[in-house]
Amino acid sequence: MRFAWPLPEGAAGPPLWSLKPMKERKKLLDMSEKTIPENVKSFVAKQILHYLDEDPDKALPNLLSWADKFDKDNLFPSQRAMFHKVIDNPDNNWYRLIKSLWTDLDAGVRKTFFQNFIVNVNLIGFARQEKAEKEHGCNIPWAILMDPTSACNLHCTGCWAADYGNKLNMSYETLDDIVRQGTELGTFLYIFSGGEPMVRKADILKLCQAHPDCMFLAFTNGTLIDEDFADGMLRVKNFVPAISIEGFEEATDGRRGHGTYQAVVKTMRLLQSKKLPFGVSCCYTSQNIDSLSSEEFFDSLIADGAKFAWFFHYMPVGNDAVTQLLPSPEQREKMYSRIRAYRGTKPIFTIDFQNDGEYVGGCIAGGRRYIHINANGDMEPCAFIHYSDSSVYDKTLLEALKSPLFMAYHDGQPFNENMFRPCPMLENPGKLQEMVEKSGARSTDMQSPEPVENLTKKCQPYAENWTPTAGRLWSCSPKCKGCGQREEK
Repeated sequence: MRFAWPLPEGAAGPPLWSLKPMKERKKLLDMSEKTIPENVKSFVAKQILHYLDEDPDKALPNLLSWADKFDKDNLFPSQRAMFHKVIDNPDNNWYRLIKSLWTDLDAGVRKTFFQNFIVNVNLIGFARQEKAEKEHGCNIPWAILMDPTSACNLHCTGCWAADYGNKLNMSYETLDDIVRQGTELGTFLYIFSGGEPMVRKADILKLCQAHPDCMFLAFTNGTLIDEDFADGMLRVKNFVPAISIEGFEEATDGRRGHGTYQAVVKTMRLLQSKKLPFGVSCCYTSQNIDSLSSEEFFDSLIADGAKFAWFFHYMPVGNDAVTQLLPSPEQREKMYSRIRAYRGTKPIFTIDFQNDGEYVGGCIAGGRRYIHINANGDMEPCAFIHYSDSSVYDKTLLEALKSPLFMAYHDGQPFNENMFRPCPMLENPGKLQEMVEKSGARSTDMQSPEPVENLTKKCQPYAENWTPTAGRLWSCSPKCKGCGQREEK
């Protein structure tokens, strides 16, 4: 492969495991084995999946009836009501999405997804995370986002990853050790970004094979996924790509380069033909709102086989970031309205990270739900927060989560009572500056370090302009305690 060049010798430094006494690491690895209750959960899940595979149309209502009987104390009435709404109506878009997992996906991949994501990532993972949080008094992440490399075969306008340069890499041993440390704490979901993670496609498949109980996902431009790699996905069964797309051809090629859109469509159809799960990742800017928010765009994603769509708000990160790409309040509200409308009609799972704060309690960074580790080994609170006081080469994952910067996140979340203003950078820029300065964190930009006060200055006008709209939207949310409506359980 043209872009799969050898890793520069010594580029990533020594792997973390080499810095710890072998006896200590062996003790920790023993702790990663599943407990008896965890094995019971796994066994029950396998039996349920076997039952579903026989006849999903018959099994889904039966499973829900059992759940109704087991919830004798009526602890989850709203959750069960929601599932009844889905399961009792076969024409419901969510029912159609669930059913498509049996019609559209390879059976082995579906079984692995059910076991790893439903059981390991959530049922087992959440329990481990809660235990670790109580024991250590810090955030424990649900997912770890990490960059195998900063190298990329594209040069997309406004991409923050370009700020790191294109020659940074973490060794396979370092990536492997991050996963081993994470599973000990209860983290079973690992997401690759970059750079372009498919530059390291061989190591990615190797990690998937080495950790069959984990789920792996990658934010990728999709242009390096070929038939051989798709066959590798079928073999390991625990890898899912989220392909970057900016709308239709004009919008996508305008940001990512001529021919990118057609290459992406080709990749999606290849994955669909192999019955492999995939989704898309979309960054909305002032330039592509109309394309991304159109019903035609959503329908095209569903037709091409995408099962989920993750939407990200453009962030003005880096000294050369173009602030003109920041959406206006009207444009952001348009994305908010359209995505929520499609959730009620389209069989595709969507997340709008900047506008869905009410469902997750605000900012999810700093280990509260996820952390980011860049290709230089710097552990950052967020993929868009390029400041760090910890490195994988001098701290364990747990030590980093207890560091001043990560504890500032832990102690400060949520950063605003209005869940439509979740981010300490974009909507509350003073909060980020305060945390960075008090913790002594440094800029992780290897080419042009950005002083935090410069980033704050860029975000302040946006924050002020968005605040009135955010206030109006929040006042109408059932999660808002000040709007006179009862908060849902």
